[in-house]
Amino acid sequence: MSQYVIEGGKRLEGELQIEGSKNAVLPIIAATLLNEDITYIRNCPKISDVKIMIQILKELGCHIEWQDHTLVIDTRHLATYVLNESLVKKMRSSIILLGALMGRCGEAQINRPGGCQLGARPIDLHLDALEKMNVMISEMDEAIYCKTLHLQGATINLKFPSVGATENIMLAAVRSEGITVIHNAAREPEIIDLQDFLIACGAKIKGAGTPTILIQGVKKLRGASYEVIPDRIIAGTYLAAAAMTRGSIRLKNVCYAHVKAITDKLEMMGCKMVQENNGLVLSTPQILRGIDIVTEPYPGFPTDMQSQMMTLLCTCKESTTIKENLFEARFKIVDELKKMGADIEVKGCTAYINGYKPLYGTTICAKDLRGGAALVLAGLVAEGTTTVEHIEHVERGYQNIVADLSKLGAKIQERK
Repeated sequence: MSQYVIEGGKRLEGELQIEGSKNAVLPIIAATLLNEDITYIRNCPKISDVKIMIQILKELGCHIEWQDHTLVIDTRHLATYVLNESLVKKMRSSIILLGALMGRCGEAQINRPGGCQLGARPIDLHLDALEKMNVMISEMDEAIYCKTLHLQGATINLKFPSVGATENIMLAAVRSEGITVIHNAAREPEIIDLQDFLIACGAKIKGAGTPTILIQGVKKLRGASYEVIPDRIIAGTYLAAAAMTRGSIRLKNVCYAHVKAITDKLEMMGCKMVQENNGLVLSTPQILRGIDIVTEPYPGFPTDMQSQMMTLLCTCKESTTIKENLFEARFKIVDELKKMGADIEVKGCTAYINGYKPLYGTTICAKDLRGGAALVLAGLVAEGTTTVEHIEHVERGYQNIVADLSKLGAKIQERK
């Protein structure tokens, strides 16, 4: 089992290039099933979630190859609409293939997906929307079978602005008959990126980034060459890492608007942020102020940055709180931070971080993607040696966190 081994106490400084967005590229890869052509996805991150998605598409009959950091996908010869059960169970995002397969085949079979266990994340919103679009759904054990004679546009009012449900509806709707309107749609930048990709393929969509998205179905899509947006959560993670060590960092390939909810909090803590062309610079004072954080759907503070900010708040003198409104199991990291000396108490959906306590290196376990990255950050400031186990979770979303942090001056290595 591979581990990260970190020697704490190194101040981070330097420059990094941010890779393509995990949460943007996965639905775009799924969307290639709709065009029955060849697609070139540029700035595609080589992370384990992408590798799983590639394997799923290959099992469906697609031909896929890498050309440096461009993923070339040929979806002309689809052989099945049944998704590989073992692969689906490795990744929560595989559910977005449902809408794509319905748009391509009018038929799909998928098992309930796996991935990070962050609490209840039912797919009812996805299935209810598809039923409104003339899809018949049956379930047996863990398998979900969907079939339609023709996809029909519909008006869909989401009970919650779910990113995955919004993406699935968009994917199903682009080749449906008539018009689909999504009310209370998710507004994340990744939704806009999916819209832009689909438009490049010939789809008729508008409204992504607002609560209402309108899709006019078309009969056929074409292939495209498209560059994925930078990963705002990786950018936020490295900003937090620099702040943890009271360092400074220059990030290139960052959309400032996408990370504003994060940078606003860092500035409230005392960090100085300077926008540059296609990037930003952070510098950190020796003393940071503690602040309270509440996670919310975009444009609010992202739940995917909650764990990293928790570790950062552990370095502040003031007592602070984090309220988690989206995933009740986001606090798995707390027990691991306590092993390092942190004083944190969880009551319901709120974590209370009780002032500064020195962190000490020990052996800790990554239990999900973002929590694992946050534990790496904790190791950067812990006294002594920190060993992070189950790093396969971190590799789902970070292409090479060891190389990136090492470039900034961290003493970190992967031990196999």
